[in-house]
Amino acid sequence: MARQVDEQIAARFPVGQRLRILDVGMGQGTQVLRLARAGHKVTGLESDPEMLAAARRELAGEPAGIRERVRVMEGDGRETGAHFLPGSFDVVLCHGVLMYVPEPDALLAALARMLAPGGLLSLLVRNADALAMRAGLGGDWAGALAAFDTDAYTNRLGLPARADRREALAATMSGIGAPLSAWYGVRVFTDGVPNESSLPVPAELSQIIAAEDRAGRTDPYRAVAALLHLCGVRG
Repeated sequence: MARQVDEQIAARFPVGQRLRILDVGMGQGTQVLRLARAGHKVTGLESDPEMLAAARRELAGEPAGIRERVRVMEGDGRETGAHFLPGSFDVVLCHGVLMYVPEPDALLAALARMLAPGGLLSLLVRNADALAMRAGLGGDWAGALAAFDTDAYTNRLGLPARADRREALAATMSGIGAPLSAWYGVRVFTDGVPNESSLPVPAELSQIIAAEDRAGRTDPYRAVAALLHLCGVRG
């Protein structure tokens, strides 16, 4: 999944361009480090002290050249204006965060203000239009029927969360000056794979990645993906 999303982001910019990236809700910093290793200057924002400490431990083990490209901060995405000037970033990432935010409009507006002209707002969200898929494919018919009429669900960590609908998010993104430019499905075929599953052999893994990438760009498959990757561009 990470490789698929990274490639979708990179496709929006010239090859080799070094980007200023803000990762809101960075968690343990996995994505921050991956982007810094690719040569980008990355700021990670995280409100959870334990996640922040884990990210700093991971960063400490990196070579000096990588550490110099990373800034890790404690903070909430809704308060970006207290930390950064408007237009400070070429890319703002908000991946796996909106599902824990009951009313995301204020957060999204704050993130859009951080984008330079032509900058990319990258959102990775749970797809509310496909909430019934996991339960249905797993034979949980009661769960599938219940999922048709709600945007609430319980995630793999056992936490209550909220899904988003693409059309509603597209309207919000247009209203905050970063209209939807492209969107992709993520985890079309592999959503039911348990977290603890071991990786398949390289040849099979390559086929899985290719199939997921193709489905994530193709109708009607992308519409029933577990996650949606939405890319908005600042005017």
